[in-house]
Amino acid sequence: MKKIIKTRFAPSPTGVLHIGSVRTALFNFLYAKKHGGEFILRIEDTDRERSKPEFETVIQESLSWLSMEWNSFHRQSDRTEIYQEAIRELLENKKAYISKEEREGGRKEVIRFSNPNKIIKFKDTIRGEINFDTSELGDFVIAKSESEPLYHLTVVVDDFKMEITDVIRAEEHISNTPRQILILEALNYPRPNYAHIPLILAPDRSKLSKRHGAVSVMEYKEKGYLPEAMLNYLALLGWNPGTDREIFRINELIEAFSLENVQKGGSIFDEEKLRWINKNHLEKFVPKEEQYENFKERFLKSPICEKHQWCFSDLYLHSIWMVFKERISVYEDIDILLENREFDYFFDKPEYEATKLLWKDQKKKDASKHLEKLIEKINQMDELSYEHDTIKDAIWDYATEKGRGEVLWPMRYALSGRDRSPDPFVLSSVLGKEETLGRLKNASEALQN
Repeated sequence: MKKIIKTRFAPSPTGVLHIGSVRTALFNFLYAKKHGGEFILRIEDTDRERSKPEFETVIQESLSWLSMEWNSFHRQSDRTEIYQEAIRELLENKKAYISKEEREGGRKEVIRFSNPNKIIKFKDTIRGEINFDTSELGDFVIAKSESEPLYHLTVVVDDFKMEITDVIRAEEHISNTPRQILILEALNYPRPNYAHIPLILAPDRSKLSKRHGAVSVMEYKEKGYLPEAMLNYLALLGWNPGTDREIFRINELIEAFSLENVQKGGSIFDEEKLRWINKNHLEKFVPKEEQYENFKERFLKSPICEKHQWCFSDLYLHSIWMVFKERISVYEDIDILLENREFDYFFDKPEYEATKLLWKDQKKKDASKHLEKLIEKINQMDELSYEHDTIKDAIWDYATEKGRGEVLWPMRYALSGRDRSPDPFVLSSVLGKEETLGRLKNASEALQN
């Protein structure tokens, strides 16, 4: 009978779940699902002083947000009796012994593993054969007491009892593997397959840490990243599908994933690339109305909407969204646009110095003349067909003849009061004919005065 592939993600609840840990969980998840196996979540909370229930909750919430559902859940603090059995077996078989040692606070007993001082060889799926002289390790501690097991012992016992077939973890655990192999051999446990994945590095090639920005996965949720885009990007940190393809949905990642295509070297975390992938997911996989509703929810909480009750008009709000949606890579960008008051000129008439209406060395009388001509042309337009293309058609030839900067800069500045804003045809189509005419007249009067 073919053995069921089982992988595990085994975080310690001593802090929030970081990007590196999530990538480890993802590789375990993808490998298990690729082979029709099981993905197990195991909370390693034997460090009782540092382990906190709230961090365990965050771990589960983070994986749930990313839709990495586990087949079974275990908590090491619930499994003390299982570890005690293993410790007793090792003591009885003289594979471990009780050592009385001077420690901080006085003389204490610990349980040490009797190291046979042998060469350990193991095959790593990613890195090939690894040899390690365990005599360098000495007789290492595996428990503080029979009821207080430590990491190396609990990992080995749990992996055996849970029938883990493949241990996929970060490369920093390579040095732990020889100790764990010694323990499993002493307990007559079979070896799982090992695969040690590369670290995620900061742009300066140092290990990714808090100082490099948001590294907690829930921070990315708060920023408005899409969970599937996060998984897509994290999968590409250390793995490639063997093609140039970069955009994947989760079922496509599962189908394409293999440990053989995981690289040995560390991968640089690039938030701009993450933003690019997120934008692709927004455009390809998120319905336009869902994007708009997210924009609307954030917009209606903003100070500009508290000031102007009429901005609740869906039609007007949707037209503004259509202007800015291309600038949104992640939903947090909406908040940044609001904070930078990028939407204010759609609700408030702009205030500015008249000289700002002039294009380069343009004279006031020339700018005023162009504004008057624009007012004349827009006045002649049918309000029912007043939209971007018809506005552009009505003005373009005149602007080309007189100089586009000379004509279109005063128009755009009159409508927005900003050095940087959407083009004047977009602004005019959103504001509508009446508001456009009003703002152009105000600008013309400002120049004349």
